[in-house]
Amino acid sequence: MPQGRTEVQVRPGREADLVALTELYNHYIRETAVTFDTAAFTPEQRRPWLRSHPEDGPHRLLVARDARNAGTPPGESLLGYATSSPLRPKPAYSTSVEVSVYCTPEAAGRGIGTLLYTALFEALAGEDLHRAYAGIALPNEASARLHARFGFRHLGTYEQVGRKFDRYWDVAWYEKKLGPED
Repeated sequence: MPQGRTEVQVRPGREADLVALTELYNHYIRETAVTFDTAAFTPEQRRPWLRSHPEDGPHRLLVARDARNAGTPPGESLLGYATSSPLRPKPAYSTSVEVSVYCTPEAAGRGIGTLLYTALFEALAGEDLHRAYAGIALPNEASARLHARFGFRHLGTYEQVGRKFDRYWDVAWYEKKLGPED
């Protein structure tokens, strides 16, 4: 993808995006400690994840696509995605979500994460949500800056909580208030 201005379309993720979404996530599995998954997924293995993020409700999946390539298959123009997912499975956690954003290597640093989070938090504004949480494997200054820009505050760090690539990694946890104040 050439550097420079890109017209971006942000919309809910669809079944047609599954292959591209899986390829993007697999990049982060294979190449980085950003995710603690250690084995790549097939699209079929990733389908339940996709389906757990409907177009409405508190658990969303938004994708960013290069709008100039509107006629191409969804995967060929994918720039990134953002999600809000259940924080934990117990009912008392239902008003909290864990959020994440992933950009293609070519789109990183071009404002795509900001566009995705802007759209995600706008979509979540009408939902019965109280807090959003994000875990950031360290070091990752770009992600820490992105979350700070959206009003997240650092809560603490789990030291050496995950092992990947034959080393231990810390994870910093961030929190953002959602909805009306108490």
